[in-house]
Parts: sequence; structure tokens; C-alpha cells
Amino acid sequence: MAQRYGAGNRILLTGGAGFVGSHLCDALLARGAEVVVVDNFLTGSRANIAHLADEPRFTLVEADVIDGLPVTGRFDGVLHFASPASPTDFEKLAFEVMKVNSAGTFHCLELAREQGARFVLASTSEAYGDPEVHPQPETYRGNVNPIGPRAVYDEAKRFAEAATAGYRRIHGVDTGIVRIFNTYGPRMRPDDGRAIPTFASQALVGAPITVHGTGGQTRSICYVSDLVDGILAMLDSDEPGPINLGSEHELTMRELAETIVALAGSRSTISFLPRPTDDPELRRPDLTRARELLGFAPSVSPAEGLRRTLEWFTAHAAETSATASTAASASSA
Repeated sequence: MAQRYGAGNRILLTGGAGFVGSHLCDALLARGAEVVVVDNFLTGSRANIAHLADEPRFTLVEADVIDGLPVTGRFDGVLHFASPASPTDFEKLAFEVMKVNSAGTFHCLELAREQGARFVLASTSEAYGDPEVHPQPETYRGNVNPIGPRAVYDEAKRFAEAATAGYRRIHGVDTGIVRIFNTYGPRMRPDDGRAIPTFASQALVGAPITVHGTGGQTRSICYVSDLVDGILAMLDSDEPGPINLGSEHELTMRELAETIVALAGSRSTISFLPRPTDDPELRRPDLTRARELLGFAPSVSPAEGLRRTLEWFTAHAAETSATASTAASASSA
């Protein structure tokens, strides 16, 4: 797909200090674009973007998108990636999650409408809930519990999708929606409660690997560089979506834990904990639309991606050790 956004373009990226956002920021700058990041560091990290401090085409605005966008000037693209996304955030940051995906989404959509900018929403595979269709195509409307503990995220993202579709239909805004499946790589928060950072933190210090249920539930894991390629392809397109982005490499949680232990050369054993409420049993994207409309083709294997991720966690050993010593459980999300 031809590159539409690069040198000469100015892009607003909310949540640019987060895990995915910071990698996306790097990729946009590598294209020659000017990037303005809005982040309040609720879950993002200054360390993720510290290497950009002297980059003249990078601007950081510390603000909460819930309250508005204190930015000026022209924007050619608006990428809304601000939202807590880890299961451990869903209770302690429940209302922040709902507000950033409602009020925050409206602020971003209004800016895109005013400026005639391309808008891309980071939605999620959680829009499918605990799916009864496998793999999950974009035409599947999901099986979501609207009052369960995960609903603050699941339903907030579904609302954000509805708002985005509404702005396209009613106001003619050039919008796109990507539904992001399980993604991993460097810069994940070791304490975010998701499986890969928790398993990695535990394996590197020889602590027991905590797996929920029997470990038979599955996830399809996508390395972050592949995801970023898909997001940029969506930005360059005029597709409305939703379009699934992720990997078809489906693993059980037990297989994932055993793979990480082996790659880390760890002596960790596996212990089993009760399953969380509404924990999805199966998760794998149907990537037909992504392949046909975006030319999306993930290339990093789980073994290679996990190796790179473990190297990053090893380099951050002090933080990893502290996380493993206090972690009581790992989410299978």
C-alpha cells in the first residue's frame, strides 16, 4: 500500500508514551512525519519516549485527553491510542477507562472533523468478549457481559467504535477502526497483569509461573512491530474498518508459559490459579480483511518475538525482579 502519511505531515497521537503508542511514535518519526504526543502518564512511561527528547519533529504535551486537546496548528492525522488496557487497570481505573474512550474519543473526533484529518481509533479484540465464533471475523458482534468486571473496557471500546462510525456517517470524517489482538514486545509494563510480561518477570527470577484455570484457554500473540505496520497501513488507507490486527499464532496459556520458561532457561514451575470472571476461552483473529485491504502480513514468529521481549526484560532486571516478587497472579489476557 502506498504511503500517504510521512514527511510533511503532522500527526497527533494520544497515548504516545504507552507500550504500543511509543513504538508507533518511533515508526511515524522514521517516516519523516512530525508527531505531537498527548499523554497524562496514567499508565504510559516517560522512559518509553525519553530517547525522543532531542528530536525536533517530536512534541510532548502532558495533558488528559478526557479534558480536551490543548494543541494548536494543523494536523493531517489523529490517532487515538490513549486508554488503560491491562486487566489490572479495569478496577482501579474503571472510570478513567470509560471516560477516555467516550469523552476522549469525542475530543479527538472533533479535532479530526475540524481539520479534515484522517482519524484512526485503537479498538480491541475485547469488543468480541468471550467469543462463540472462532476465529473472530469483524462481522461477529460479540458476546460481552455489559455488567461484568471487564465491561468497563469492553463496552467503552464498543462505544468508541460507535462514536467513530457515527462521525464518519453523519459528519463525513475520514475514520478508521482497528481491533487490536494480543500484542507484546519491549516496553510493556512488567506489572501490568497481562500474561507475557508476568510470565517473563517470573521466569527470569525463577519464580512460579502463575497460570489461570487449566491453562487451556488460548490467545494469538502478535509482536509489536507487526502491529505497528498494520496500524500505519490503516492510516495510509481510506478503509473505515473495523479491521482486525494481530497474529494467527494461537497458543494455550500453558504452552505460552512453557515456551517462555524454555526461552529464558528458567527452572520455574507452573502453578494454577482460579480463572477470572468473563475470561475469554478462545482468541484468534480472522485476518482476511487485513490481508486483502491492507496487505497486512505479520512476520515475526512467537519464538523470535518472545526472545526479543525477554532480552528487554533482562535489561530491565531490577524492575522485573520487583514485579515478580509481588505478583500474585497473571491475567490470561
